[in-house]
Amino acid sequence: QVQLVESGGGLVQGGGSLRLSCAHSGHTFGAYAMGWFRQGLGKEREFVAAVNWSGDSTHYSDSVKGRFTISRDNAKNTVYLQMNSLKPEDTAVYFCAATLDWWSDLRQMGIYDYWGQGTQVTVSS
Repeated sequence: QVQLVESGGGLVQGGGSLRLSCAHSGHTFGAYAMGWFRQGLGKEREFVAAVNWSGDSTHYSDSVKGRFTISRDNAKNTVYLQMNSLKPEDTAVYFCAATLDWWSDLRQMGIYDYWGQGTQVTVSS
């Protein structure tokens, strides 16, 4: 059973930065593609970013492209989301997710097998 634990959320002023981390408990972290999703209050969960098993292929939503960077450290079983130039509309609970189905469209929530509990990010104006 894989457990995912996010950390690094918090309150930040607009224009600021945060780095989220997601620790993966399994022995085979390197086999999983990883994604970050977010859900604002009263909104549907949406794709933010994803990275393949090796870290050399990444995907971003249009709303965060150029501001957010996803990366992974397979030696530490951890995936990161560096968030720069934060905007109030980035306020949401951020979830990481893991999938073995790395050849599919990593922007689709339905392919992910495991989810973390989420971490709150609040950006003030």
